[in-house]
Amino acid sequence: MIISGNMKMADVIHRQHQIAIVLNRFGILLGLGDKTVEQVCVACEIQLDFFLAIVNVFCDKSYFPRETLKNFSMNLIIDYLKKSHHYYNHTKVPAIEEMIQKLCWKNPENETNVVLVNKFWLTYKEELQTHTEYEEQVVFPYMLGVERVFEGRHSDLLPSKYSIDVFEVEHNDLEEKLFDLKNIIIKYLPPPENFDLCNSILFELFRLEKDLNNHARIEDKVMIPKVKEMEKTIARQKSSKKENQ
Repeated sequence: MIISGNMKMADVIHRQHQIAIVLNRFGILLGLGDKTVEQVCVACEIQLDFFLAIVNVFCDKSYFPRETLKNFSMNLIIDYLKKSHHYYNHTKVPAIEEMIQKLCWKNPENETNVVLVNKFWLTYKEELQTHTEYEEQVVFPYMLGVERVFEGRHSDLLPSKYSIDVFEVEHNDLEEKLFDLKNIIIKYLPPPENFDLCNSILFELFRLEKDLNNHARIEDKVMIPKVKEMEKTIARQKSSKKENQ
């Protein structure tokens, strides 16, 4: 289902419940009544095209907002991605970690295996934090610099020798490592005393994995194509200037 502006937001959530998490990142609160998606965006001062691109990419693996990419500023994209990072590091990760710690002290008979799960999780948590810090300290400033050059608000030199191609190659490791953690729990953790707790941990890991996959897809289909197109335009302009000198 392609989400459009004339649909009622409540109907959209009923059909695609996973976008409830996206609404929070846009500052959209529940209590939506019968407002359409467009009406909610107008009330919350959200750019409709950008909201539709994000929720459709989030929900549909095949969706690609090619025609509307040019309308999105880097600040819009970065603001959304930073809010996603905040959710991972300050809401989702602490909640999962608390459950894993409970699993540790409630299952002393499986101490070796549970400690292994906890150790793997702490390593993953550190890598997730490192990854989000890298995006916010390196990738996002580069994106803003490229946009400034593209719009003529800066010199014709890119802000660094960095390229968005570098990021594109590197940013898929997190989902794979989360899969490894789930595999340890599913295959190698002996049945714990608190089966419900273990199931809850697994369920939350699946939810985090899906959210990260959707997050990466937004980067792949919104952020990276936008930056690549600007890089190409800047390169063509530089080449043309050299030829005319």
